[in-house]
Amino acid sequence: MKKDDTELVKRARDGDGKAYDELTLMYRNSVYHIIYRMVHNEQEAEDLTQDVFIKAYNSLNSFNEAYAFSTWLFKIATNHCIDFFRKRKLKTHSMEQTVRYKDDEIKQEYADTDPNVEKNILAREKSKLIKKAIANLPEKYRTAIVLRHQEERSYEEIAQMLDLPLGTVKARIFRAREMLKKSLRDIV
Repeated sequence: MKKDDTELVKRARDGDGKAYDELTLMYRNSVYHIIYRMVHNEQEAEDLTQDVFIKAYNSLNSFNEAYAFSTWLFKIATNHCIDFFRKRKLKTHSMEQTVRYKDDEIKQEYADTDPNVEKNILAREKSKLIKKAIANLPEKYRTAIVLRHQEERSYEEIAQMLDLPLGTVKARIFRAREMLKKSLRDIV
């Protein structure tokens, strides 16, 4: 490493902004030309050159003084250009945009991979099947099971509402559950 570079790097590491400005002035044109030869665009080369000097400044503490500062800086420039090309190659497409295919436009459709959506759909379907099975119960059983499980009434309240003995209410709810289990066994 040049003697001037060594002193400037040490001062820049210690927080001397002017020292780093001098390093920037010394190597700016060289870094720009390396980048320009890779990107073939003046504006992009300018932007990337500025990025390289910012990166180098932020990484000064990792610089090994056993090597030339210029070599380290040029390696940062080359790697930054490679990263630039990688990002540029990533082609993105709007999920909302239609795709042109021959004489037609096709709207993209994407599956929702959220497992909660599938669970919600299955739960709604299951609920519909249970309601249908309840609706198919004989009246006396349907009334007892609806009061117990949908309206969440106690056995005593149901007995009082239907003017039936408590044992009869419990028996009807038990029988209704058994009928539902039997009718839903193969479906749910």
